[in-house]
Amino acid sequence: MRYVSIIAAVLMSAFVNAAEIKVASTQATEEAYKELVAQFEKSTGHKVATYYSGTLNVQKRIADGEPYDLIIMAGPAIDDQIKLGKAVAGSRVDFAQSGTGMAVKKGAPKPDIGSVDAFKKALLASKSIGYSTGPSGIYMLSVFEKLGIADQMKGKLKQTPSGVFVGTLIATGETEVGFQQISELVHFDGIDYVGPLPGDLQRMTMFSTGIHASAKQAEAARALVKYITAPAAAPVIRKHGLEPAN
Repeated sequence: MRYVSIIAAVLMSAFVNAAEIKVASTQATEEAYKELVAQFEKSTGHKVATYYSGTLNVQKRIADGEPYDLIIMAGPAIDDQIKLGKAVAGSRVDFAQSGTGMAVKKGAPKPDIGSVDAFKKALLASKSIGYSTGPSGIYMLSVFEKLGIADQMKGKLKQTPSGVFVGTLIATGETEVGFQQISELVHFDGIDYVGPLPGDLQRMTMFSTGIHASAKQAEAARALVKYITAPAAAPVIRKHGLEPAN
């Protein structure tokens, strides 16, 4: 009976100390993050409530003063939140990184993008191109400039609103091809992932975490960050089209 009482006391203590962690996150790391969060909740007793959307929407919510404990965005965006006083100085921890890739509608021919020259030809041949309001979309505009085809692209481009996946445009046929973080393309229904940007056109985007300046559960949020960035999380991160931060 004594041991039963001890176990019950431990379980009750864990229940009492369990926290609900509120998180605002962009969507690039969503699938890997969800799997890791489920493991974290099971092992700690904490609960995690997460709002997912595009970068602009997350930034707006934070600017409007919505309460969160943790923020997950591209590293430079976390740095901006720290400068604005919305995230705790020194709290940035890199989580995972993703490259930008191309996708087409499911079953459509996949263009050759294995070299820079082939990629350029594929862009010029495409009738319509989808891109996002997030880091990958901003970067793609610079890729068009680098390739010297920005003017030819202008009439083909269709940008999604913040929080809407580029895969939606591709799957519905609104655009022939589309570009977004690889992790946001590989799981999307109705499209086929073609591949990453070739050669030195590729650029990895680092997604990072930051503790919200008004966090009520800062300690629990730090425990979550430690869990999802631990070496043991790497296989889950890779499974979902991302690379670990380190």
